[in-house]
Amino acid sequence: MKTHRLKRFSRFLGLIGVLGSVWAAASTAAAADAWMPERVIHLVSPSPPGGGTDAVSRLLAAKLGELAQWQVVVDTKPGAGNNIGMEFGAKAPPDGYTAVLGETSNLTVNQFLFKKMGFDPVKDLTPVALVGTGVSVLVVNASSPYQSLGALVAAAKAKELTYASSGNGTVGHLVAESLRMKNGARMLHVPYKGGGPAMGDVLGGQVDFYISSLVSAVPLIKDHKLRALAVTSGARDPLLPDVPTFVESGYPDFQYYTLYGVVVPAKTPDPIVRTMNREINRVLEAPGVKANLAARGIYTKPGTPAEFAAFLTSERKKWSAVVKASGATAE
Repeated sequence: MKTHRLKRFSRFLGLIGVLGSVWAAASTAAAADAWMPERVIHLVSPSPPGGGTDAVSRLLAAKLGELAQWQVVVDTKPGAGNNIGMEFGAKAPPDGYTAVLGETSNLTVNQFLFKKMGFDPVKDLTPVALVGTGVSVLVVNASSPYQSLGALVAAAKAKELTYASSGNGTVGHLVAESLRMKNGARMLHVPYKGGGPAMGDVLGGQVDFYISSLVSAVPLIKDHKLRALAVTSGARDPLLPDVPTFVESGYPDFQYYTLYGVVVPAKTPDPIVRTMNREINRVLEAPGVKANLAARGIYTKPGTPAEFAAFLTSERKKWSAVVKASGATAE
């Protein structure tokens, strides 16, 4: 009887030991992710004030303050095709106190446009979280004779049409170049210094079409000042449910997005990256944030740092092919 009790007690001690090991492992894992910033985090916005990147940066900073109790301030550092702010972030100490809200140009396109940059977006930056993706729309003046994408392309095969962009190498420029290359149409690029002047000349009839962000175009479409011919997403956009996609219009696999995502300097410790990812995803799932961004034509994409890194890899592959085929450069 005594031997039996000793065996049971021994098994009990063994179970306690196993549970203790599990608890210790869990505690160690939790501690590894338990980074709590002790001072202000600087979120760099590489684009000028008033644009989409600036707006998303300020929303993210405010919500991280509200939900995570972090002090986050937005530092606006525009210039050089949105490279200046990104370079600043890439060269900052990898301690979690400097992050950058990157977007399509400085994370996936510029490395193929510029012969020299002060940073390498692959080697010098660590992906943290994909905030969301935006959609573009091909628009013409409301008085334009072109009622569909097919009609516009047919006209461009008969005579040269002009298209505006907010600058050489921008998403709108490269998407239009991709369209031109796919159908052999005659389309002349007219670059502007920003989306405002480009949109102004579309509205004034000085250029034939423009591939714009949804947030800039939708109010003008609703006011019947612009006509939308196609969107670049894989499915119709909720903001423009009556406008077909390029895919529906006869261009299979023609999908292009503007992405927004947070990155930090390379060699930032994994616990910091994981904590930032978790808190940013919590913001993206918070009531009102998803709707706020969707109203701007940006759709949230919570996920892991690895998933964001894989998305960047696929986007770089796609954009590098477009840049190479178009011959576009930016210096």
